[in-house]
Amino acid sequence: MPWEKSFEESDVIEQAMNVFWEKGYAATSISDITDATGIKRGSLYNAFDGKHDLFVRALLKYGGDRRTSKLRMLETVDDPREAITMFFDLLVKATLDDPDKKGCLLFNTALEYSSHDDDVKKLVSEGIKEVVTFFEGRIDRGKEIGSIPNSVDTRPTAKALVALVAGIRVLGRGAFGKTALKQVAQQAIDMVS
Repeated sequence: MPWEKSFEESDVIEQAMNVFWEKGYAATSISDITDATGIKRGSLYNAFDGKHDLFVRALLKYGGDRRTSKLRMLETVDDPREAITMFFDLLVKATLDDPDKKGCLLFNTALEYSSHDDDVKKLVSEGIKEVVTFFEGRIDRGKEIGSIPNSVDTRPTAKALVALVAGIRVLGRGAFGKTALKQVAQQAIDMVS
């Protein structure tokens, strides 16, 4: 009798993503994933090519569901400086509202960058580049319409903003509280004012 899948792959990827997000790739075992998903090990291996494949899919899902959709929404905001302000307001709120202090799957994975293979490194680099590109686009547009000073150097500023994003997401896991996170976010806004 051929093997029949009795679950939705997207649900399993979502559940596995949450485990990876909480524990990190290296600390997550197949048993952690089977416990979280309720799927037997054999079924998991029949549907996915192991832990690495599931992690890659989880990173892709995380990027599409969280990062890309949020950036697309913010690109529709008329005032580019306001879009950057909203980005950091949402970022601080998400960081403070996370009871588990998980941070961001992308930046958590970036912290383990050297221990990952080329596939994962590429996804991390592409994810970070997507955020840099968002900031570059908003800065250039803001300079065009006069809401961001022409003296703001687009590329270095965009990269510095991403560094502040990483700082908020990593330090917001417990080292920085509300006041400190808001201060970092304000520095980001000051960079484009």
